[in-house]
Amino acid sequence: MINPYQRRFGRAQPVVAVLADNSGTELSDFVVPFGILSRSKSAKVIAVSLLPGTVPMRPALRLEMQQTTAQFDAGYREGADYVIVPAMMNETDPSLLAWIKAQAAKGSTIVSICNGAIVVANTGLMNGHRATAHWGTESLRLANYPDVRWEKNIRYVADGKIVSSSGISASIMISLALVEAIAGHERAAAVAREVGVAQWSSRHNSDSFQWRSGEKAKAGSMRDNHDAGELIGIPVAPGIDEVALALTAEAYTHSHRAHAVAMAEKTEPVLTLHGLLVIPENIVGRDPRPDRVLPSLNAGPSVLVLDKTLAEIEATYGREAAYSAARVMEYRYFSENKL
Repeated sequence: MINPYQRRFGRAQPVVAVLADNSGTELSDFVVPFGILSRSKSAKVIAVSLLPGTVPMRPALRLEMQQTTAQFDAGYREGADYVIVPAMMNETDPSLLAWIKAQAAKGSTIVSICNGAIVVANTGLMNGHRATAHWGTESLRLANYPDVRWEKNIRYVADGKIVSSSGISASIMISLALVEAIAGHERAAAVAREVGVAQWSSRHNSDSFQWRSGEKAKAGSMRDNHDAGELIGIPVAPGIDEVALALTAEAYTHSHRAHAVAMAEKTEPVLTLHGLLVIPENIVGRDPRPDRVLPSLNAGPSVLVLDKTLAEIEATYGREAAYSAARVMEYRYFSENKL
């Protein structure tokens, strides 16, 4: 259980910095905590990048953050109450690691999502602490970070001011656990109902996602290129639910049968429901024209979009494609729909 929030500096609400690396940041790792915590209205949530400009998200979409780390530091000299660290392309960037360490020194709780744990481990802040991350990096983490007490078969781990979660979809559960720590169980339960989640316990079986005999070789025949396959346009308009958008784009692109892009009427950035800017990569009526355009993402529970999207992937590309996406995202659809 994450320690209940203790008010600091006379703040009416905690300040949460969701951190992005301009060289590339995991899409759902970043967007899900940002969206769910923003929806809860229990914290001041700020999307922060090291540098100005757009951030290429992995495996799909481009976003623009609300502040740089320098701007955040100028506005919140006492530091953030929570810093959320997604998986990032450059896990050893000295500026990135220094900023996280500086926030921790100011008393911030550091929350890693998925392989954002490797970024935090590189700061040394995890040494002596219990932590977890994506199933796929288990061997690497055990070998390279022996001073961290790595745990598996758990969705998230809280050890004082070091909090971590397992694979991509665990961002949903740890975000609700953070809402509970900040605003209490009833508020977390209300937000969970809004996004379509029944419970957010830490119970999880990461071993079930590990490769079994022959599976990895079979998967190797699939093209491991996120720009391969069909071009899928996802319509984006002002006020779009960023969580539903991220989960949809992530699942389609991790299927290895399609590559999702944000599609809009104009080239101008599109403001999401809670204040992120999505950079359209495809303009209606212009080349390259998508092979397929998805229906607009309707208002409704954000997380249920993922189940719907995986079912659509299975119907369109086959079970292997849906299985691949769910496995990478460490999502229950994988264990419920075995090949």
